[in-house]
Amino acid sequence: MQKPIIAANWKMHKTIEEAVDFARELKAEASTFTDRTVIIAPPFTALRPVADILRGSTVQLAAQTMAYAESGAFTGEISAAMIADAGCSYVLIGHSERRNLFGETDGQVNKKVKLALKTGLIPVVCVGETLEQRESGRTLSTVEGQIKEGLRNVSADDIRKIIVAYEPVWAIGTGKTATPEQAVEVHIFIKEILSGYAGIGDGRTVPVIYGGSVNEGTIDELMAHEGINGVLVGGASLKPASFMNIVRFRSSATV
Repeated sequence: MQKPIIAANWKMHKTIEEAVDFARELKAEASTFTDRTVIIAPPFTALRPVADILRGSTVQLAAQTMAYAESGAFTGEISAAMIADAGCSYVLIGHSERRNLFGETDGQVNKKVKLALKTGLIPVVCVGETLEQRESGRTLSTVEGQIKEGLRNVSADDIRKIIVAYEPVWAIGTGKTATPEQAVEVHIFIKEILSGYAGIGDGRTVPVIYGGSVNEGTIDELMAHEGINGVLVGGASLKPASFMNIVRFRSSATV
């Protein structure tokens, strides 16, 4: 049985001091949620200080993005090796804000996934459709294209190591949330695509988590569905009390 995954993406929020204070609170509570995997993704400046605070706890650390090159003349970029050296075990790749605001392509996602795996990081590969794509009936084809291009020439063994995050773009930061039925439909479709990779076997073993205005009011209903293996939380993860309530979701679902 897979542990539910509760991941927090703080985006461009929190100073080092604020991030460290949050991490201390989270670490103090970590022993009460050992049956689920908790991951936080602070801004780059706070990674090492937060890693130092979390040392010895079960809480995992992620970076919000990474460069597609190992090193070189890429001013302002952060490499996979730097991220791992800062204490990260996970990295978000292809978040919709990276795609839509900074022009990140499926090809770049593919390079990042391969480099993250090579470095020993676990990629959280984000996919999802815009409102226009959903309304024109292209949700599944859009997601399929992002997965197939993003994981092109990635081995079955490596695909088993990744996490896929389905995040409909129209539900991120808007207060709108896909219904559990809408989310489950896409999650099942993603697992079917993953099952199609030669040698991977059952794609249901690859965790697929949901991101899109997840909060205290929606977490129980989302996690009650077997096809949803966890959540990627944005704004609702910025306050310790709110995030703790999400981490402690109550559900009888087997995920």
